[in-house]
Amino acid sequence: MYFKKILWAIALIGLIIAGLFANYIYGVMLDKNTAFNNKEAFIYVPTNGTYADVREQLEPLLKDINKFDALAKQKKYISNIKAGRFVIRKDMNNNDIINSIRSNNLPIQLSFNNQSNLESLASRVSVQIEADSLTLFEAMKDETFLSKNSFSDATALGMYIPNSYEFFWNTSAIEYRDRMLKEYNRFWNDSRKEKAKTIGLTQNEVMTLASIVHEESKQAIEQPRIAGVYLNRLRIGMPLQADPTLKFAAYQLPQYKNTVIKRVLNVHKEIDSPYNTYMYAGLPPGLITMPDISAIDAVLNPEKHKYLYFAADANKLGYHKFATNLSQHNANAREYQRYLSSQGINK
Repeated sequence: MYFKKILWAIALIGLIIAGLFANYIYGVMLDKNTAFNNKEAFIYVPTNGTYADVREQLEPLLKDINKFDALAKQKKYISNIKAGRFVIRKDMNNNDIINSIRSNNLPIQLSFNNQSNLESLASRVSVQIEADSLTLFEAMKDETFLSKNSFSDATALGMYIPNSYEFFWNTSAIEYRDRMLKEYNRFWNDSRKEKAKTIGLTQNEVMTLASIVHEESKQAIEQPRIAGVYLNRLRIGMPLQADPTLKFAAYQLPQYKNTVIKRVLNVHKEIDSPYNTYMYAGLPPGLITMPDISAIDAVLNPEKHKYLYFAADANKLGYHKFATNLSQHNANAREYQRYLSSQGINK
């Protein structure tokens, strides 16, 4: 009889312990454990990241990090860390949090435009994905990659079509570069290739000319007309005489570093550079900036006309006046030069 009482007592204690343990597990798994007021928070787990990296980001977001530790260990998350960008929503419990950061790597919208060179592009991309700017720049400049895909240092920027793309945050530099090559090839569909052939330019030459058109005007409505002027000049062997290429050539020189040229002068026309399109006929060796898509398509779909000249319009800033002969062009140019002088813009 006494022995039975002992067994009942042990069983009762066991049930109590089991109940307490079950209650603890329930609390660990299902009690809300977020400590922030926003609707959601994000953590970024680096490639080859450890549980310590995850824990460091989670601790200020959770009410009880120790309960999270206990469940993470039980669910073997501690030894199975996944890299990426993960969301934690307000009022999530520990189980939901672990499920989210273990299997729900969220993509980001990576965007870029108006980058003047590969270095600035690498810097722009590096603040959006895990890869750092130096690693990105080195991947973009890789000579073997460029040669294999018919690019050079001068034309490499043309591979990056400005737009918004979906990437995972933990994308590497090489993964980013290779993906952008695929996007470039997708952009250059059969229709665009045929149009380039029609105007007698390669894809790299289209991108180079588009970069000049882009620098001449940000107005999509007149970019096809400007493209038409330059194509007319190329057709008859006339130098492009594009002021943006003079600025580009100047900016490569030490004396023009960290300066902004607002007015092209005769001294700029004396710079001996393959980008000086007053001195050298034809297209320069490569891009002077990243052209937007409207400028690229303007080159591929140029306005057909007889204009050979254009000058900035002093009465409609941002736009241009076009001319078929040098006499009319000089008059237009003098009008704009007078405007610059009236504004005190002398260099």
